[in-house]
Amino acid sequence: MTRDALLHIVGSGPAGLAAAHAALDAGAAVCLIDDNHAPGGQIWRGGPGRWTDARATRMWTALHDHPRFTHLAGTQVIGCADANTLLVEAADGGATIPFQRLLLCTGARELSLPFPGWTLPGVTGAGGLQALIKGGMPVRDRTVVVAGTGPLLLATAATALQAGARVAAIVEHQPWSRLGGFGLALLARHKAKFAQAVSLFAALRTVPYVTGARIVAAAGDDILRGVTVTVQGRETHYACDFLGAGFGLVPNTDLGRALGCATADGAILVDAMQKTSRANVWAAGECTGIGGVDKAVAEGRRAALAALGLHPAARDAPALRAAHAFAGLLARTFAPNDALKTMYRPDTIVCRCEDVTAAQLLPHRDWREAKLATRVGMGPCQGKTCGPACAFLFGWTPPDSRIPILPASARALSSIE
Repeated sequence: MTRDALLHIVGSGPAGLAAAHAALDAGAAVCLIDDNHAPGGQIWRGGPGRWTDARATRMWTALHDHPRFTHLAGTQVIGCADANTLLVEAADGGATIPFQRLLLCTGARELSLPFPGWTLPGVTGAGGLQALIKGGMPVRDRTVVVAGTGPLLLATAATALQAGARVAAIVEHQPWSRLGGFGLALLARHKAKFAQAVSLFAALRTVPYVTGARIVAAAGDDILRGVTVTVQGRETHYACDFLGAGFGLVPNTDLGRALGCATADGAILVDAMQKTSRANVWAAGECTGIGGVDKAVAEGRRAALAALGLHPAARDAPALRAAHAFAGLLARTFAPNDALKTMYRPDTIVCRCEDVTAAQLLPHRDWREAKLATRVGMGPCQGKTCGPACAFLFGWTPPDSRIPILPASARALSSIE
């Protein structure tokens, strides 16, 4: 590969950093675009000085200040001007970025499911709460509950404890029998993951871990005061200042769909070399399916080399197979089940941007019909929160991606030539 090759990468999480590192090693130039001001994405949030994963530090050390590396931090991609041109917005306004090879590492967002009180100040997603704490939100001597389903609950609880919070409970929706099977599968086929889980549980040994449970309601006046959960028909109330409610992740496919990339099962569809259905566009990491940091790193490396016309190293294949196997295990174990559809009530807000309740949505057959009759999905998030929720609750196909895919200022849009 000649040094004239330029690879544009959107997203600087584990997949994006791994891809940029592999591309530089191959002799290409890299332009890494990310809306955060520090690299790392959600998994490696906080920037180089706060990372605990040696891989992140090693890759960023190689990338930072490299003459063939350009980092456009604080720059959000808001759409595409044409098939090979991105529209971006930064602090100094809007711009266009043409590309020849584009790699999407756009990550995922949380699946937010409605329940009474979920719009109260103090209630966030589990990952959102973790990000706020890592970003410096003070929680020392405050009480936290994390509830929902998935390993992110444990990670969020550990982050809260390390920041000095009291964690009243971890409330996991899946029953202990399913969690036990997950642990045995880790021990048999993913020993490093099993060791991580054991270490995490050891750090959380003083925190009540409630399984087979479901949120009933969050309560408070102007702010959150507590949350009620039910276990086998018996309700328990926890007083708390913060509730992190997480029900899993959904791939962030907005930019991929805006570019015309095909999707399947809610993720960007890729082949064995991470190639999308669009010419000159590849994808890697959580946007191609939820699987964690190892999957993201392995796919990022493979996608970068494929985009440059190179063959991936044979030594990377076992890691990628193991990462995909772990992703499948996660999906089978922690997929939200129908019991979570009983959390909302008719007067529960589903679209929080436009205050659309479940009762207003229930008479409609699909997203389009509901949107014609209500303002669902017409707020600033453009259906990014309520769209996946409605897909889960009512079986509706999520809304199409529209440009701008993120809220953009009139100043930025007017400055784009």
